[in-house]
Amino acid sequence: MSGRDESLAALAAAVLQPGFVGTTPPPWICRWLGEGLGSVVLFARNVVHPEQVAALTATLRAERPDVVVAIDEEAGDVTRIESARGSSRPGNFALGAVDDPALTEEVAHDLGADLAALGVTLNYAPDADVNSNPANPVIGVRAFGAEPALVARHTAAWVRGLQAGGVAACAKHFPGHGDTKVDSHHDLPRITADRARLDAVELAPFRAAVAAGVQAVMTGHLLVPALDPELPATLSGRILGGLLRDELGFSGVVVTDAVEMRAVADRYGFAGAAVRALAAGADAICVGGERADEESARLLRDAIVAAVVSGELPEERLTEAAKRVGQLAAWTVAARAERPSRRRPTAAGSAVGLAAARRALRVTTAPAGVGALPLAGPAHVVEFEPPRNIAIGPETPWGVAAPLADLIAGTTTVRYAEADVPADPTAGAAGRCVVLVVRDLHRHEWMRASVIRALAARPDAVVVELGVPELVTGAVHVATHGATRAAAHAAAGLLAGR
Repeated sequence: MSGRDESLAALAAAVLQPGFVGTTPPPWICRWLGEGLGSVVLFARNVVHPEQVAALTATLRAERPDVVVAIDEEAGDVTRIESARGSSRPGNFALGAVDDPALTEEVAHDLGADLAALGVTLNYAPDADVNSNPANPVIGVRAFGAEPALVARHTAAWVRGLQAGGVAACAKHFPGHGDTKVDSHHDLPRITADRARLDAVELAPFRAAVAAGVQAVMTGHLLVPALDPELPATLSGRILGGLLRDELGFSGVVVTDAVEMRAVADRYGFAGAAVRALAAGADAICVGGERADEESARLLRDAIVAAVVSGELPEERLTEAAKRVGQLAAWTVAARAERPSRRRPTAAGSAVGLAAARRALRVTTAPAGVGALPLAGPAHVVEFEPPRNIAIGPETPWGVAAPLADLIAGTTTVRYAEADVPADPTAGAAGRCVVLVVRDLHRHEWMRASVIRALAARPDAVVVELGVPELVTGAVHVATHGATRAAAHAAAGLLAGR
């Protein structure tokens, strides 16, 4: 390899943010850090306990002191550091329901301190989407809400809190994934709003994030014809350059959503999407949720080098991208020096988070439900389990039954997926209080039908909604605004009168 080729390979490695498999860094990651790799990203598969994560990041930093260590930790339904137990903090939707920006900033600062203690320096959060479409299959409770001004003020508060805790924030999914019915993991969503609507709704939180000093912005794999009729945002110079840089004035790092996602990979190829994103103005390529091996990273690196050699990707654009990643790395080094942390997250999780989750509870009571809370005796909990989206992941537990059983002796539980709900979901509940636990009831017809049957059999049942409470039903309806561990414990405490 010639000197120029080596230089280009180092630049290409600098803009990659690959994931890997294992609870210690594999040899190829350590080798690449010595050859120019600027960042890595951690997933739930890399996390066992705080001491292990801290040791992992220390190993990475021994190879490259300024390595950017990223994670996708929204501190809500999407959690990586607490994936085995569920997040001990409420997610965005719960914080939006409380609508206290000071609380949002406190929760984010608390999270930032935990992440900094683990050696994480970049967090792919907050989710700055306005969830204006209740049928959205991938955002939902990950958003602060459906009202642009509310989402904007909490996005700014979250950015301030996290970065005051010593970790760079990354607002996503630009220019806004809230008004979609399609998950970009599977296909390309299309946002049909005109420019005036985009300015008033989708872009408002990103303007607030930029004003708050957010260090990074993550692109969404979204087709927005009002901004670019041909290319998805991740690959659009009009959107990343003309809108994000020139109009919004953002000068930090633009990170792509994972380039292996089908919204872009199916249309432009895995490596082709990465090259086009860089040419459009992205600075860092996120990869490794599904393709977490050296071969995939090498494929991207070599494709970037080949694109520079062929003239498809200007060398100065690649150099600019690597420089921005380096500036982010310098920010993280300074943040770690200014805010040295000796704390370690504990198994109990965040006390700040649990208190916030209690504040997010909302109870709707019909006349027939007056006096139903707290429960008068042992409960029979029926949990209706919808399909998971990829962002949340299959490993994170959810539900109210486990924490409720710790508070009320004799509590029993059953869990039903769509295929196995019986004619009477409350069968076996004789002599017990019934609790029906749902998640995004408004989006699942089978769940609605099941709950109608259950309430016909037991009209005294309490309904607990762990998703978006678009549909309020039952004599007593408890909305937690998220399915986190914190939300479940808050709901269980309410049901048990604790």
